[in-house]
Amino acid sequence: MSSTLRFQVVAEAFKKKPLEIPSREDRPSEFFAKYVFNRQKMFKYLPTKVYEKMCDVMDNGTTLDLETADAVAEGMKRWAMELGVTHCTHWFQPLTEGTAEKHDGFVEHDWQGGMVEEFTGKALVQQEPDASSFPSGGIRSTFEARGYSAWDPASPVFVIGDTLMIPTVFISYTGEALDYKAPLKKALKAVCEAAMNVAGYFYDDVTKVISNLGWEQEYFLVDEDLYAARPDLLMTGRTLMGHDSAKNQQMDDHYFGAIPRRVAAFMKDLEIQALELGIPCKTRHNEVAPNQFELAPIFEETNLAVDHNMLMMSLMRDVARKHGFRCLLHEKPFAGINGSGKHCNWSLSTNTGVQLHSPGKTPMDNLRFVTFLVETLMGVYRHNGLLKGSIISATNAHRLGSNEAPPAIISSFLGKQLSDLLTALETSGDNHLFDLSGKQALSLNIPQVPELLLDNTDRNRTSPFAFTGNRFEFRAVGSSANCAAAMIVLNAAVAEALSDFKTRVDVRIAEYSLRPEYSEGTGHTAKYHAIVDILREDIKACKPIHFEGNGYSDEWKEEACRRGLDVEQCAPKMFLRYLASESIEMFRKTGVLTEAELTARTDIKLETYTKKIQIEARIFGDLCLNHILPVATRYQSQLIDNVHRISEIFPAEEAREVSADNLKLIRQISSHTSFISKHVERLTDARRVANRIQSESERAIAYHDTVAPLLEDIRYHVDKLELIVDDELWPLPKYREMLFIR
Repeated sequence: MSSTLRFQVVAEAFKKKPLEIPSREDRPSEFFAKYVFNRQKMFKYLPTKVYEKMCDVMDNGTTLDLETADAVAEGMKRWAMELGVTHCTHWFQPLTEGTAEKHDGFVEHDWQGGMVEEFTGKALVQQEPDASSFPSGGIRSTFEARGYSAWDPASPVFVIGDTLMIPTVFISYTGEALDYKAPLKKALKAVCEAAMNVAGYFYDDVTKVISNLGWEQEYFLVDEDLYAARPDLLMTGRTLMGHDSAKNQQMDDHYFGAIPRRVAAFMKDLEIQALELGIPCKTRHNEVAPNQFELAPIFEETNLAVDHNMLMMSLMRDVARKHGFRCLLHEKPFAGINGSGKHCNWSLSTNTGVQLHSPGKTPMDNLRFVTFLVETLMGVYRHNGLLKGSIISATNAHRLGSNEAPPAIISSFLGKQLSDLLTALETSGDNHLFDLSGKQALSLNIPQVPELLLDNTDRNRTSPFAFTGNRFEFRAVGSSANCAAAMIVLNAAVAEALSDFKTRVDVRIAEYSLRPEYSEGTGHTAKYHAIVDILREDIKACKPIHFEGNGYSDEWKEEACRRGLDVEQCAPKMFLRYLASESIEMFRKTGVLTEAELTARTDIKLETYTKKIQIEARIFGDLCLNHILPVATRYQSQLIDNVHRISEIFPAEEAREVSADNLKLIRQISSHTSFISKHVERLTDARRVANRIQSESERAIAYHDTVAPLLEDIRYHVDKLELIVDDELWPLPKYREMLFIR
């Protein structure tokens, strides 16, 4: 891009006016789920018996027969066609971090030379995408193309444009999962059964436990014209070069600040469309970095919440372009400022309304709370390396451990009250320890300002897995990720911990039942003491995962290593945690993933990592050779020409003095351009060497160890040139131009 064009693009970006969004007089509750075939639509468009059967399928997981599917498809088609729908698609989540869809029209022969609109139960329930064209980790070869997508009735069908979107799982011809949804649903089933069995110690009427997820989606917006002028953003989602803006987030003035008008118009449009698709948007605000924002819905059942997050990310991209923006979901699109995460707030609740991760009003309720708190920590402790492997990626690795993102070491923050409780329980276990107080009032002694209610924990922004009062917040998940990956591991790990807890408690109950001092009449039952004793064991066992301090400190890294926590920093090596014996055994016991599926997923993660670094290296080398070096050389030539002209005009002594600054710049430019030129060649050679490695894991590690570091080394010199070269010559929009929306 020429300098003149760059300035024109920047000037036009700063002139843009907000897009006018038509006002809606009806309240959000009146158009919520307008384009969703939810229970209200089912009740209207389905026969009563079919509606009741569908409710049974959704609530109790019973199998859907083809006759019922035909009736549902007919009612669904009538509803959809009233909205102008002409096509349908199975909408699924392959192992690409995105979604996929193949559209089919409601078109069939009438066998009389015409056509009819037809949509059958078979088309609703099953489709056949090409399984060999999606990442399969070797499960499917090119000549083995068959795979199936199958309807997930637990996630409502919805309409976008003229297409009926049907959420589905995606499996291979031989039955292995090729997506995120299939293993997620298995993990949710495992944690439901395990948690229901443990909840039975405290309640007689629990028949189902629900895993809940409330995600918080962070993102950046940049002007579309400026985005198009940055090949690195266009190809990789992040700026591979660019010096810090003199002003970025150091004044702390963007966080929760007034939302720019153009952004507010985008947010309103996005929320309307999201609400119409049944996504319960709740929160919007400016985030820490300039041009960074966040949205969050009300929490939902985890399977549905994951679908809504994937749908929301697609909506964000589409609506942003309508408003002249590009939405950046990369975890670190700009160096030196806050990165973007997807905080996953996770908890368990029962079908009777009990929040299992919330304290109660009675000692037994609080014993239940402590039980689920501790066993969650046990699952996280046992599989902390695997949990880290579930959230790491080539993109998220740039974010972890800096600018308010948690470090790449999994630990859990509980707060003083709960920490003191567990410490006391570890040595005592008396009944009074479970008299947890509720929120405490804080009097501010300020006229007209009411008392504040304090939560039972503070917040620790450096904790990857913090308890926040009635849920855990998994802060380490990346903004571009499918949060199902983290939820699969978390729910499976907690299911294993709860199952193990139940087995050990039952053995202890049988032992204590033989003791007269633990009979029902004493008030100290065998069940109570068995639970407390096992909890005490687990509190001691999972102590290493409990950390209340600063996760950024070097001391914590050393301490975490001493505690035996996973402190690996290399992303490809973190992926290999999926193939650790304890991981394979955990997934086997819970029925979530087979060893073959784990091997395939690990290979896909490794291959994806390699390809992303490879693409970055190729576009970076191109930018250096075809954009940066020519401009730097041109400016250097101008300086050299200036020195020669000065020497022709001034006496020698005076000419040297006048030209001193230019000579210094000429030498600096030579130093930087020489380094860039030599090391871009080294970058290419390192890539070629790594590409010849046959092992997927060794190739990914080579890219991590030899290719990625060169990107950072060379970037340093490119960014220094940006400060030296005449601003009118610099070819790429700068941070100061991209990071401040007007």
